[in-house]
Amino acid sequence: MDFKELQYVVTIARLQKFTKAAEELHISQSALSQYISSLENEIGLKLFDRLGKKYVVPTYAGKRYIDYARQILEIKSSLDAELADIIKRDAGILNIGLPNMRCTFMLPKTLPVFNQKYPNVKVNIFEGTSEMIDKRLLDGDIDLAFYSKPHKLNPNIEYETLATEELLICTCKDHPASKLADKNKWLDIQAVKDEKLILLSPEQRTGQISRYYLRQNNISLKNSITTNNMPAVISLTEQGWGISFIFEAHLRWHSPTPKIETFSFGSPRVTSDFVAAYRKGAYLPKYTREFIAIVSKLYA
Repeated sequence: MDFKELQYVVTIARLQKFTKAAEELHISQSALSQYISSLENEIGLKLFDRLGKKYVVPTYAGKRYIDYARQILEIKSSLDAELADIIKRDAGILNIGLPNMRCTFMLPKTLPVFNQKYPNVKVNIFEGTSEMIDKRLLDGDIDLAFYSKPHKLNPNIEYETLATEELLICTCKDHPASKLADKNKWLDIQAVKDEKLILLSPEQRTGQISRYYLRQNNISLKNSITTNNMPAVISLTEQGWGISFIFEAHLRWHSPTPKIETFSFGSPRVTSDFVAAYRKGAYLPKYTREFIAIVSKLYA
């Protein structure tokens, strides 16, 4: 058994295709198939069953092999990172997960700063929904993630709060609902019950939190549209198509500055922690801590 063997099996299990796994691993499909066939012959058990001509799924033995392989690879990754810190190479690989919208405004403001300090650390970026990022984090595909803290915490993930953000009700300029706001720009969420709503996907944290408060206030979602595209949400809101719910950070970093009205709601006001997330118990190299510090400064 070697680490290459473990990585091959874990990658095939994640992608469920030999072709995609071979591409990611930078080897030929025939070489990968032959390697797995030899491994199965060596241990005397099949690790994968084929579904049709394209897809593969782990057997029971394969699932057990993959569970241990991931643990071993995670331990090796932590060991490599800690040894690198000890000898002060300041070199390595940092795999970061970000929701699409966060990626748009965070990377240009953080990656150049980090790269100047750690030019020998290769940064890989993985974009997706918060749920997708959590899965890749727990699978060991990424080391660090940044997103809004979930309501239901995963016991295997450590959440480090970097900032507290407010979720705002957003309307176009001079929207009739805005006239119901008080002098502190606080608006009762019931003001949106008969309005068209522009909601982010329930797979996205903003979409989850928005729907939670709408349901808590018995507001129907029938008169709503759903998208996973934040610029589209902002643009439709500007045009007066409907009312949306957006975290202040998304508006702060959006360019050009959105021409919309924003209002607080809830009592107390609705907020969420913006966090750095990583596997519980994982060793964080010095350069990983530095990237967290750079992001924290951005949100200060």
